[in-house]
Amino acid sequence: MSEIGPWWREGGRSALLLRPRWFAGMTTSSPPLVLVVVLAGTLWQVLLHRLYIDGPANFYWPALSAGWFPTAVAAWVCWVLAPRADAPLPSHRAPTASALFTVNATQTLALSLAVGLGYLLLMRLGVLRSADAFGWGAWFVWGAAVLWFIVAQGLLFWRAGHATVPVRGACVALLSIVAIGSVWVQPLRLWYPAAGDDAEASADRPLELTPALLEAQMATLPQALESLPAQRSGVIDVYALTFAPYASEDVFLRESRMVSGVIEERFDARGRALQLVNHKSTADTLPWATPANLERALRGIASRMDRDEDILFIHLTSHGARSGQLSAEFWPLSIETLTPQALKAALDGAGIRHRVISVSACYAGSWIAPLADDDTLVMTAADAEHTSYGCGRGSELTYFGRAVFDEALRVTRSFESAHAGARVVIEQREKSAGKTDGFSNPQIHAGSAIRERLHKLEQQLEAAAR
Repeated sequence: MSEIGPWWREGGRSALLLRPRWFAGMTTSSPPLVLVVVLAGTLWQVLLHRLYIDGPANFYWPALSAGWFPTAVAAWVCWVLAPRADAPLPSHRAPTASALFTVNATQTLALSLAVGLGYLLLMRLGVLRSADAFGWGAWFVWGAAVLWFIVAQGLLFWRAGHATVPVRGACVALLSIVAIGSVWVQPLRLWYPAAGDDAEASADRPLELTPALLEAQMATLPQALESLPAQRSGVIDVYALTFAPYASEDVFLRESRMVSGVIEERFDARGRALQLVNHKSTADTLPWATPANLERALRGIASRMDRDEDILFIHLTSHGARSGQLSAEFWPLSIETLTPQALKAALDGAGIRHRVISVSACYAGSWIAPLADDDTLVMTAADAEHTSYGCGRGSELTYFGRAVFDEALRVTRSFESAHAGARVVIEQREKSAGKTDGFSNPQIHAGSAIRERLHKLEQQLEAAAR
């Protein structure tokens, strides 16, 4: 293996936006040397993340397998920009793909050392609160670091690449996009405070599939179904089911709780609401939001209700795709996605006739046609061509969930009136928030039979309230 010192030195130079010097012996790199610099970067991240935590901590080794996509892209770009075997050499030394990758790795390590130590110092001085407390100060530090990294890496590949200007430009643009995208992907954490040392961080730990948890989870759905009251003869009872399958963002858990509470309070459904949720904080108390559990829940609810008289309300909240799939995530579990066709099949199989279905997700308008019939009301947070809003990590509730349920349905018991009023509010809020891809355009369809049954329900509730 060639002498390693020059590689660190030239990687540091490129981190300072200087042109690396391709000395004799540095135009190619050996596999052992590549392995050394990659391992050095990995070990530094392990050490740095440990220093972020005061007191005892537990190492989460599966996190080492994540986050390698930017490295893979950089390796591919090195191959694209390296000179071909039959290409004429330029006047300056032209590094091979392995040499360019090695200097890029040492550049990344140099920047990581500088930013990591600087961030750690600011934490120790109390300027920044913690590695996970992303206030304005933390965003400024990381934003400046990402910008510097993009410029430094871009200059390195632009100067060293043996390719045409369009090819080099495309490669630099690709690397910049990957770097920016990496900021928005929450990485798996390498270290977690030992139990009892940091309650907030403890809540952030990955789900641990212990035998005790699995046993407790298996009991949640039967217990929840057993506790549902039976229908009351001569009364239109409302049963509610919320389905929140995306575990990584708390907004869906909050929306499930809020919507369930509003339906219980406003539609005389106390005790008749069931939540299916994927979230670590409820992993042993609420049934998981899986298509299989949804089918079981619908069969169980159907056995408690009068299927010719009562109404089932369903609220689905997650990210959505143009294809109509409702996103599902609960790492390390592998969860199947839910489609409108699967939901309709489950409802038909359970024999549930009167349905009110709410879909809070991007492109949710694609759910209307598969679900619509005379006995069903379907309302969605967006049409089939637009995204909805408010499903990010910083959101308390989605715009649709807040406007329809937390606001409109607290003053009316008409789903159609609530939806119509919420459309106006949502459009105003999306404009104020700077939504760039157009109005989400929430949709609704109500069959004549379900409209008539909901009208009778409103009359029943109003009479009970007098």
